[in-house]
Amino acid sequence: VVKEKNRMGECPVWEERENALVYVDINAQKVCRWSPLTNEVQSVSVGARVGSVALRQCGGYVIALGTRFAFLDWDTQAVTTILEVEQDKPNNRFNDGKVDPKGRFFAGTMAEETAPGVRARRQGALYTLFPDHSVIKQLDQVDISNGLDWSLDHRTFFHIDSLAYAVHAFSYDVHTGQIACPKLLYRLEKEEQMPDGMCIDAEGKLWVACIDAGRVIRIDPETGKRIQTVRLPASRITSCCFGGKDYSEMYVTSAYDGLDEATLAKEPQAGEIFKITGLGVKGIPQNFYAA
Repeated sequence: VVKEKNRMGECPVWEERENALVYVDINAQKVCRWSPLTNEVQSVSVGARVGSVALRQCGGYVIALGTRFAFLDWDTQAVTTILEVEQDKPNNRFNDGKVDPKGRFFAGTMAEETAPGVRARRQGALYTLFPDHSVIKQLDQVDISNGLDWSLDHRTFFHIDSLAYAVHAFSYDVHTGQIACPKLLYRLEKEEQMPDGMCIDAEGKLWVACIDAGRVIRIDPETGKRIQTVRLPASRITSCCFGGKDYSEMYVTSAYDGLDEATLAKEPQAGEIFKITGLGVKGIPQNFYAA
């Protein structure tokens, strides 16, 4: 549905109040907004690699870019830093993020590659930005902090560390925002490659984007089994969210960075954004950062 190609499209968020899909292009350092009504893409350059975007209750967005949390005012294009983390790790940047049921913004970091396929291990962490702008570190020694979401009863937090090739479930205290007691929920099979972004549907099942495997998979957290696979016409599938007027459509982001010329020739849709319909299940609205 979005033909404008993204180097590293990520973190799609359906914004009901704008009737639009918001997402980031990490490597192009911009936050984008696509209107299905006009088919127009607007974007704001933010001057650093931006790993994630989330909705703000009072309008505009909260973003995680470089190693800082910031607010983005869409109308003025102003980026206002809230707080910086990991100033001792110049090679790190924020990656995926999402707002929890109480309006706190969770976002994690990762080390950038120093050469193709080479990165320092266990340099990342997972942070929570509270509505009062305080930050706590929830996890340490993470490789690539990635997809995240919460169970419908708000008692479980789901998180992907991509290089563990797995989805983990944590106990989650909705009152304090603290996570604890990680358990392995699902380990990806060889052909599913590496897990990236993730979202939950209205039945409490997880959808995981599989980068380099050209698919999203649906996992049942109760059984830890894969129950559905949807293949897409681009291999570097990065993330997914539900949207549209009744949240019955799934939007899926992709990337073309990392593909050689031969692969790009075979994948003319690499970097585009796709819409999946007819899944027979709906999603749930996104949470707003409460400040």
